Amino acid sequence: MNDSAKKPEKEWKDKLSKEQFHVLRMKGTEKPFTGKYWDFEEKGTYKCAGCRTPLFESDTKFDAGCGWPSFFQPLEESNIEEERDTSHGMNRTEVVCKNCGGHLGHVFKDGPNPTGLRYCINSASLDFEEEL
Repeated sequence: MNDSAKKPEKEWKDKLSKEQFHVLRMKGTEKPFTGKYWDFEEKGTYKCAGCRTPLFESDTKFDAGCGWPSFFQPLEESNIEEERDTSHGMNRTEVVCKNCGGHLGHVFKDGPNPTGLRYCINSASLDFEEEL
């Protein structure tokens, strides 16, 4: 995590919406088919809602039918970290923003070619910058 992105909990609460704080800082999950980007098809870049680090490009987004935005690869591998997640009795791989440590979602090995990966990401953890 970047030192400039380390903030006290109160600063995160002041900066983020209640839902963003729940997802990014408390490792929560939004309900499927409710997030603003699950059925969103504009062209551009998805960034971390906590620190604005570029995470995914729209041309890697696909409809996985799961109710969350899904991508087959990150914009830069160096902008995310993967961590083992055994919560809720499951064995999953959590995806976090490398810059601010915000929880983004999980990655699964059931995605399309060319990577075979599905980054299942919460809309609340994302901001979108439209392609000009």
